[in-house]
Amino acid sequence: MLTLITVGLAGNPNVGKTTILNRIAGKNLKVGNWAGVTVEKSEVYFTYKNHEFHIVDLPGIYDLKATTDAERAAVSFLQGDELDVIVNVVDLSNLKRNILLTLELLDLGKPFVLALNMADEAESSGIEVDLPGVENLLGARACLTVGKTGEGIDTLLNYMLASQEGGVTSGAVADRASADKDALRLPRGESDETEEERWRLADRVVKEVTSFESRKKSRVTDRLDKILLHPYLGIVLYMLAFYLMFKISFDFSAPYMDWIDGFMNNFLSAGFSDLGAKIGLPALMVKFVNEAIIGGVGFVLTFVPLIAILYYFITFFEMTGYLPRIVFLMDRFMHRIGLHGNMMTPLLLAFGCNVPAIMATKNLESRTDKILVTMMIPFMSCPARLVVFAFFSFIFFEHPALVIFSLYMMGVVVALLTALVLRRSYLKGKNASFILEMPPYRLPSFRIVSVIVWAHVKRFLYRAGTVIFIVSIIVWGLLNLPPGIKGPDESIAASIGKAITPVFKPIGLEDWRATTSLIPAFMAREVVLSSMAVIYKTTSQTQDATEQGNLPELLREQGKGLLESVKESFLSVATFGISSLKVETTGDSDSLRKSIQKAFTPASAYSFMILLLLYNSCVATVTVMIREIGRKYALTFLAGSFVIAWVLAFIIYHLSKAA
Repeated sequence: MLTLITVGLAGNPNVGKTTILNRIAGKNLKVGNWAGVTVEKSEVYFTYKNHEFHIVDLPGIYDLKATTDAERAAVSFLQGDELDVIVNVVDLSNLKRNILLTLELLDLGKPFVLALNMADEAESSGIEVDLPGVENLLGARACLTVGKTGEGIDTLLNYMLASQEGGVTSGAVADRASADKDALRLPRGESDETEEERWRLADRVVKEVTSFESRKKSRVTDRLDKILLHPYLGIVLYMLAFYLMFKISFDFSAPYMDWIDGFMNNFLSAGFSDLGAKIGLPALMVKFVNEAIIGGVGFVLTFVPLIAILYYFITFFEMTGYLPRIVFLMDRFMHRIGLHGNMMTPLLLAFGCNVPAIMATKNLESRTDKILVTMMIPFMSCPARLVVFAFFSFIFFEHPALVIFSLYMMGVVVALLTALVLRRSYLKGKNASFILEMPPYRLPSFRIVSVIVWAHVKRFLYRAGTVIFIVSIIVWGLLNLPPGIKGPDESIAASIGKAITPVFKPIGLEDWRATTSLIPAFMAREVVLSSMAVIYKTTSQTQDATEQGNLPELLREQGKGLLESVKESFLSVATFGISSLKVETTGDSDSLRKSIQKAFTPASAYSFMILLLLYNSCVATVTVMIREIGRKYALTFLAGSFVIAWVLAFIIYHLSKAA
């Protein structure tokens, strides 16, 4: 029977704990170059040298005086009996600050290993470390690691095995830390003498075991920050970067999206219809596959290239260290409306997904702040909503990137105004002091970025194969029930859609098919498109079957189309051209787009997108809101966000019509 060893990865925020865990266990956990990415324990099990390891990646902490939910969870685990070995991951390029936590962890008396991470960055900055000196001073095993390349990971694993048996040995500073444990454990800020003693011990370690040679490379961060942290130019550059992220994502992905759309409708759908006719499949089965499966799920899969490219940008910005600079830039403005910069971290995470963003509010000390930020997060658009925005922007507007940029900015403005009103009425609070760790700029590994992006894409594909698939089947069934109806206009789905249409008619949504597609959006926002595809395909007139060629010829045509898409995508980005999906194509794809274009105007399409932006929180978001802030606040937000969305859509729709 294998021996189970439980290991806790502890350290300051943003020292590479999750990157090391990914390297050890081959997982694709969330990684970012900023504090606060890990807000709950992440754990993996794996076998190494006849031992089973249970490794827990803990939220980052600066000391053992926990003040937030995330910190309390980490400290509780470190002090518990379940833990066998503590692996303290430190940033070698910032050893003095990191070593303060090391002194407290050593005092816990548990088997201990020190992982001096980011050794490559320390070396490039001119920092050299005396590894035996570190071990002698601290009385613990220490090794150099580079999480992103895997350097030193084998040594770390062997030390974890050895430390589990040997515990913590005697060391000069370790003994001193133990003797002064009462001073070291006093709360931060309670005594200047306490802080001096803590820093004096850390300073001794740094001076005795490290040497520094100034190099030009170490000043790159300072030079970039003079530009990117400028109070005015920095904001302009951030807005420009945000717009370019959308612009390049759309330009690059549009040809691939058009090819996938044609492949699904003009190849798979038409081919299945032809096959069904040849082998005598029931007409209802052919109709179900084409309308519910290919028409619903396949239509959403069209947007996989856009999702992938967008996540490449988001992940790149996170790992380079640019996102925490945005938090710093916004802090001055946030204070003017009664907020503080710490609130920006969950808000930025919300652009990736609202669910982990709400969970990240665990890092906020005040319950009032936590409720306030949780009510701001759903206004931040996520990639699931982007899928819907992309489709409508491409077929209704000349400049899709600009339209979607305006929607994202609208979400930010509404979130800030909501916070301003709540802060001055129901959720009053004081401005907390704001201390932000500014990480150095780092050029992330393309492999690591790709692994993280693939994890996001797999999650999207999983949703397409589960939630979207199930909803598409349900919607298709409701469009064909009760039995004996003459057409979808008499179906259950039509009855539901027509019943709620009067609510949405003032904002330009007069077609029951459009309002019906809003209902399943509560399951997942991208379900709007799959539902819409099923509804509009089912209610459209069936076209005559087209003449099908032989399979090899059709495959060659698809291959040529894919190669042409590759060429067009790179050409579009290189020339900075305005990309759009080709609406002049033929087949089911063209029929679906034309049906939707007839049901909307540009004004009503924008109104529809506003409604999806500001309302329609998915069931996962609502569930985590209830868990984090309570049912009362969560349901109040749902009702309030619908009113905000409807009123804003009404105003903009009628202003657009009048223009």
